[in-house]
Amino acid sequence: MAISILLGSGGISTEERKKIYVDLVREHFSQSDQVLFIPYASDDHEFYTNRMQSFLGKNGPELLGIETFEDPIRAVNSANGIYLGGGNSFLLVKSLHERNLLDSIRDRITNGIPYLGISAGSNIACPSMMTTNDMPIVYPPTFKALGIVPFQINPHYHPGKVLFKDGNEISKHYGESRAQRIAEFHKHNSTPVLGMWEGSFVHWDGTVGRLTGRATAFIADAEPVEMYHGTEFNSLLSRDI
Repeated sequence: MAISILLGSGGISTEERKKIYVDLVREHFSQSDQVLFIPYASDDHEFYTNRMQSFLGKNGPELLGIETFEDPIRAVNSANGIYLGGGNSFLLVKSLHERNLLDSIRDRITNGIPYLGISAGSNIACPSMMTTNDMPIVYPPTFKALGIVPFQINPHYHPGKVLFKDGNEISKHYGESRAQRIAEFHKHNSTPVLGMWEGSFVHWDGTVGRLTGRATAFIADAEPVEMYHGTEFNSLLSRDI
């Protein structure tokens, strides 16, 4: 059975990016009038659910916050679509494990209901959350995640080093780049990593990924490969499909 997974990097901070997001989400959930929203990557669940409903607008799917259900597992098992919002990946993984939701969410997605993950919600779709950018504010029992896509994602990816403004002066930040951090990951892990630029999305059907926006593919012991809007790739992040 084909699966329908839409993963976003986040950084939906311009009107152009917001329109792309809204159009993609409406299309993705076109057969789902109501979508279960899981706001566990943040602490204020009700506020987060309401904010994302407002962001989608009145023509988007209705978001049902999982916090309004007495039984979260039953809510997942009856959902026609699932949306995991962004925030802190450590908090999200810990919360999902505490509520024993990972298996139920995975089963629903592999049985064909559409899944949307943004930022931390994209991290949780991967085999592990080990390519997150987030601070470990809580301690999850494991780094293992849903594993509904066969590659890792580094959301909010950007190339090179950071420049920042200090008063009127533009200064360099000398910390490691995202590419260096991903190279460190590949010293200990062989799973490919997709560095998703801000405002980008990937649709995964179980065999082929299709990119909206821009991304950089990192494969262990190989040079990074730039991917652009419309690129299609396989589970190894190769265009040989």
